Amino acid sequence: MNFTWISSYWPLLLSGAWQTVFLLVISVVFGFVIAIGLAFAQVSGGRLTRLLARSYCTFFRGTPLLIQLWLLYYGVGSLLPMVPGIRQSLFWPVLREGFFFAAVSFTLNYAAYEAEVLRGALLAVPKGELEAGRAFGLSPWMLTRRIWLPRAIRIALPTIAGEIVMQLKATPLAFTVTVMDLYAVANKVRQDTLLVYEPLLVVTFFYLALTAVIAHVFRGLEAQVPVRR
Repeated sequence: MNFTWISSYWPLLLSGAWQTVFLLVISVVFGFVIAIGLAFAQVSGGRLTRLLARSYCTFFRGTPLLIQLWLLYYGVGSLLPMVPGIRQSLFWPVLREGFFFAAVSFTLNYAAYEAEVLRGALLAVPKGELEAGRAFGLSPWMLTRRIWLPRAIRIALPTIAGEIVMQLKATPLAFTVTVMDLYAVANKVRQDTLLVYEPLLVVTFFYLALTAVIAHVFRGLEAQVPVRR
């Protein structure tokens, strides 16, 4: 095994690791916000709202993430330069990068999966707790914010942790749209040095370490806020 190349490539490795973590954080944070809306739309929305939310989840959960990513990057991305004035706008430096399309694609995909998790958790909240909140005179908004949603999140914590890990393991797909994440850096090292296993081992240990951190954080959350059934 030869790891001497790390001394030359460590700045690029750090940059790739940052890109991976940043992509994960963006997709999880914004995807979770969207998922909350989708989950409530399916549980307590009107007929049309439920249909739209279910259709969204079915589409993004039923098609490969790689295809969604390529549709955005090679499809929408190729049409954006044709929009009048887009190249001169302040947003063009962001819109022309593959990272933007990867972040959008990962966010929309994660939201669909997390929405189904939250939908099940919302339905699993004991009705007695909601009735007790109504009996205290809580408005629907206060009931949702202080009882229904927090209780559902507590129930779903183990599954949420698993979904975040799955999202982490999907991040190497960003390499296919020119994002220099950690896997892309490993591929560059392979091309430059003709080493195959060593760069992949570095990527493997990074993902293992990050997965361990995520698991530790969520175990701590579960211990602090035990789920009562």
